[in-house]
Amino acid sequence: MSQLQTSTDRRRGANGGGRRVYALLRAQIADGSLAVGARLPSTRALAADLGVARSTVTVAYEQLAAEGFLATAPGRAARVAAPLAQKVSARKATETEPRLACALSAYAQRVAGMELLTAQTSAAAPARIDFLYGAVAARDFPTLAWKRAYQSELLRQQPSLYYAAPEGDSGLRQALQGYLRRARGLACSAEQILIVQGAQQGIDLCARLLLEPGSAYVFEDPGYVMARRCFEASGARGVPVPVDSLGLDSDSLPADAQMRLAYVTPSHQFPLGGVLPIGRRQALLQWARAHNAWVIEDDYDGEFRYGQRPIDALQSIDTDGRVIYIGTFSKALSPQLRLAYLVLPASLVPLFRKAKRLADRHAPVIEQRVLAALLGSGAYERHVRRMRRENERRRQALLDAIRRHLPGDAKASGSAAGLHLVLWLPALLPRHEPQLIAAARAAGVGVYAVSPLFARPPSAMAPRPAGLILGYASLTLAQIDEGMQRLAGAIAALAAPHDL
Repeated sequence: MSQLQTSTDRRRGANGGGRRVYALLRAQIADGSLAVGARLPSTRALAADLGVARSTVTVAYEQLAAEGFLATAPGRAARVAAPLAQKVSARKATETEPRLACALSAYAQRVAGMELLTAQTSAAAPARIDFLYGAVAARDFPTLAWKRAYQSELLRQQPSLYYAAPEGDSGLRQALQGYLRRARGLACSAEQILIVQGAQQGIDLCARLLLEPGSAYVFEDPGYVMARRCFEASGARGVPVPVDSLGLDSDSLPADAQMRLAYVTPSHQFPLGGVLPIGRRQALLQWARAHNAWVIEDDYDGEFRYGQRPIDALQSIDTDGRVIYIGTFSKALSPQLRLAYLVLPASLVPLFRKAKRLADRHAPVIEQRVLAALLGSGAYERHVRRMRRENERRRQALLDAIRRHLPGDAKASGSAAGLHLVLWLPALLPRHEPQLIAAARAAGVGVYAVSPLFARPPSAMAPRPAGLILGYASLTLAQIDEGMQRLAGAIAALAAPHDL
C-alpha cells in the first residue's frame, strides 16, 4: 500500500465518496505515482484506509477498469494497465508553446498567419464617446415592432421542428424581392436570393466557391480588410486597385488573364465614401465580361443616402449575370442580428445553396420570419426612413462640429451617404495616426485610423495626410459635439511644431 498516497479527507456523501476515490486513483495514475504494472491494494484494505465502504472502492476500480487504466481479475490484485498521461511534473505549461498534434491544412496555415483587423480597440474599457464605425444606436432598434412580430411567430403552430431550407425562409425571400425592387432598383426572383448569417458569411462563400490557389482577384485600396482576408484564405492572389473620390478607378483595372473576380462597394466606397458613377460601373462590367470574371457588389449601407434617393445597385445594370449582390440588415437594424442575403446569378443558385447547407444548414428561422413580417407590413421601410432622418441629423451635427472645433484645414470626405466619414488632417502625417488615437482615447474619445485599410505600402502611393474614420450612427448630437471638442485638443497637442 506504500505506493498509494491516501487522502486525509475522510468525508462521505451520498454521491461524493465514489467520485473522490476515483479522482484520487486517476490523479496518481496521471502523475506517475502509480506506474504501469503497479499493484493496487485490495478493495477491503483501501476502504479501511480511506474510511469508506468497500462497495465505494469497488465501484471506483470497476470504472477505471472499464476505461482501460486498471486490469482486474477474480482472485487477483488490480494493477495499473496503462498510463493516463505524461507526468505533470515533467513540464510546465509556460515553458513551451502549445503544439498541435496533427498537421494543419494549407487553408488553416494561411488563416493562422493572418492579422484580422478590427475597429474595436484593445483597451479594457471603451471610450466614453466612441466614433466606432459599423456601430448603430441600441435605442434606434424597433423594439416594439420586433417584439410583436417575434411573439406572433413564437405562438404560430408548427407540425414539427426540423431543419429549414438552406436558401432561407420563402416568405422572407419573397418580401425581399419586392423590397429590393422598390429600394435598390434591383430586379430578381425570390429563387435568386440566399439568406446568410451576415455579409461576412456571404463573402466567405464567394471566396470558397469562386477562387482557388493561383487565381487572382481585384479589390479596392483602401477597402474592407475582412473581405480581403477571406479571399486571401483561399490562396488566391489579390491585386489592389486605387480608389479616388469617385470610388474604384476603373482605368487601373488589371489586364491579368488570371483574374476571377472583383470585390467592390460601389454605392458608398468603404472607407473613403465615393459613389461609383455610371461610366465606371459600365467599365467595370465590361472588364468582367472580357476576363470572364465575377463581380461581388457589397451594398453594406446603400440604404443611407442623404439629399436624394439611394443610387440603384450595380446589379441592376448587369446584363450578363456576373454580379453577386450582398445586402445586409446590420446597419438598418443591428450587426448583432447576423442576417444578410445574396442575390445570385441564376447559374450560381444551386451551387451556393449546397455550400450554405454544408456550412451551417440555414440561418436562424424565427428571426427570418420576423423580418419577413416587418417587410410585409411596411414596418421595416418606415423604420429605414426614420433612421435615414436620424442619421442625417447626426451626420450634419458632425460636419458642423468639425467646422466649429477642428483646425481650418481639416476636411471631411465621403459624407454624402452611409454612416461614417473620413476626416483628413493635413497638419499631420499618417505616421502620427497612432499617437493621435492614443491622445484622443486619453481624452475619452474613440477614433480610428484609415492607414490599416490600405494594402499598398506608402512608397507605392501619392503622399497623403493623416486620416481618421468617424462613425456617428451610435452617438447623440451632444456626444458628437463634445467628441469633436476633445479631439481638437488632442490634435492641437500633437500638431505642435516640436512634435512634428
